[in-house]
Amino acid sequence: MTLRTAISADLDDIMRLERASFPTDAWSEALMAGELASPHGRYVVDVEAGRLVGYGGVRAVEGAADADIQTIAIAEDARGHGRGRALLRELLGAARSRGAREMFLEVRADNPGATALYLSEGFVEVGRRPRYYQPDDVDAIVMQLNLVAWEARTTAAPTAAEGWC
Repeated sequence: MTLRTAISADLDDIMRLERASFPTDAWSEALMAGELASPHGRYVVDVEAGRLVGYGGVRAVEGAADADIQTIAIAEDARGHGRGRALLRELLGAARSRGAREMFLEVRADNPGATALYLSEGFVEVGRRPRYYQPDDVDAIVMQLNLVAWEARTTAAPTAAEGWC
């Protein structure tokens, strides 16, 4: 797994994965290009053997108290290996380094895998947006994470590499 900052040359590969992951409500290429170019965001790609297998983005304005996970997608054949968690943690760290103290996101109510990931990182449900995802009529679960507490937990926890299993 290799995570790196997304660049404009990644746009075609990102859009292929975007359309495969979100067939009914994929972002437009123009919108994604704008996100990649924005100084207020950070987009990261996961590349394996020269193939883009994941990407994620966060909107975190320097010095703002809160930030938003914009999107995370992992190729179907690359799921279940910690890639989503690695991308999420990279984005959370980027937002924290820009001064954010709270993180927000929306997740489809019919995506239990993503919801479980967010809960395991400390996100809590703070609301629902009925029929938010169209044309599928799927609710959005609004989640929030205290980034200061998350950072304290993740930097204090011993890792397997340190001999703690």
